[in-house]
Amino acid sequence: MENQRGKGLSFARRIYRPRIIGLGIGCISVIAALYPLHMPGWVWALLLFNGFGWAHLAYQLSTRSDFPYKAERRNLLYDSLLGGFWAATTQFTPLTAVTILSMMAMNNVAAGGKRLFLHGIVAQLVGIGVSWLLFGIKFNPDVSLVQVYACLPMLTLYPMALGMVCYRLAIKLSEHKRALSALSRTDSLTGLLNHGSWKDLLHLKFHKCQQQQVHATIALIDIDHFKQINDSYGHIIGDQVLRQLSLELRRNLRDNDLAGRYGGDEFCVILPDMPMEQAAQVMERMREVFSNYRNPEIPELRVSLSIGLASFQSTFTDAATWLNAADRALYAAKDTGRNRVNISDYVVAHSA
Repeated sequence: MENQRGKGLSFARRIYRPRIIGLGIGCISVIAALYPLHMPGWVWALLLFNGFGWAHLAYQLSTRSDFPYKAERRNLLYDSLLGGFWAATTQFTPLTAVTILSMMAMNNVAAGGKRLFLHGIVAQLVGIGVSWLLFGIKFNPDVSLVQVYACLPMLTLYPMALGMVCYRLAIKLSEHKRALSALSRTDSLTGLLNHGSWKDLLHLKFHKCQQQQVHATIALIDIDHFKQINDSYGHIIGDQVLRQLSLELRRNLRDNDLAGRYGGDEFCVILPDMPMEQAAQVMERMREVFSNYRNPEIPELRVSLSIGLASFQSTFTDAATWLNAADRALYAAKDTGRNRVNISDYVVAHSA
C-alpha cells in the first residue's frame, strides 16, 4: 500500500510541472481563438481557472488522495475533457483545435500508453458534446495570424517540457537498472561478487588467457573451523568474521583483482596478470593479516585461513579444470594442518 502510494506521488510530481507549462501556454492559444467569438463571462472565468489554477488543484487532489496514481489518471482525463470542450468552443478553428487535441493525446500516451490514450479520446468526445449542447455545433475554418503566433509557444515549449520529463525518467530507470544489475551480481553479506557472477568472470578470464597467452592465478580461500565459530559464538559473530575477510580482501588486493564469495565460508579471487610467485606472496600476506583479527566482543576468538592457488596453464581444457586445480590445492592445505597457502601439489607457506 505505502509502496503504491509512493509511486503514485512520484507520478503526480512528474506531471505537475509539465501541466503548469502546458495549460498556461495552451490558455494563450485558446484566448486567441475565443476572443472574436464574444463568449459570456463564465467561459472566460473557466478558461482562466483551467489555464492557471487547475494544475495546482489537480496536484493537491492527487497528492492528498489515498490512491495518488488513480487520482492523477482521473486528472489526465479531466484535462482531455476540458481540451475537447475548448476545441469545440473555439468552433474547431483548425490550428487551435489540432494543437490542443494533439498535445492532450501526446500527454496521455506518455503517461499511460494506449489505454489512457483511448480513454482520453472518449473524454475529449464528452467535452466536445458538452460544448455543442451549450453553444451549438459550429466550425470555423479560418486561421488568423494572431492564432498562429498564439499557438507557437504550445507547439514548441510543451513538447520540450514533456521530452525533458521523459528524459529524466529514462535516466532514472537506467540508474535503477544498473543498481539492480549490481545487486544481482553481489553477495548481500560481504558486498563481494556472488558465486554465479564470479564463475562467469572466471570463464571470461580463462578464454582471455587461452587466446592472449597472459598470466593469471586463482585463489580459493577457506576460513578454518568456521562451523565451530558459528556453533560456539553464534551466527552474528560468524557474519562479522566473513565481513572482516571481505574487508581485508578489498584492502589488500588490486583494483583489477576479482574477489567473490564462493559459498559459505569459502572465498575466491582471480588475480589477472600475476605469476604464481607473486600471488603466493599476496595470499601469504593476506593469511597473516587475517590471523591478527580480534573481535572486541570475544577477545579469545582466533581465526586463520587455508588458501589454495592455481595459475593458468595451457593444458587446462576449461575453466572448471583450472578451478579444480585450485580446489585440490586448498584441500591439500587443509589436510596438512590448515592455516597455510598451498600451490598446486606442494606447500610453500608455513603454519602459524
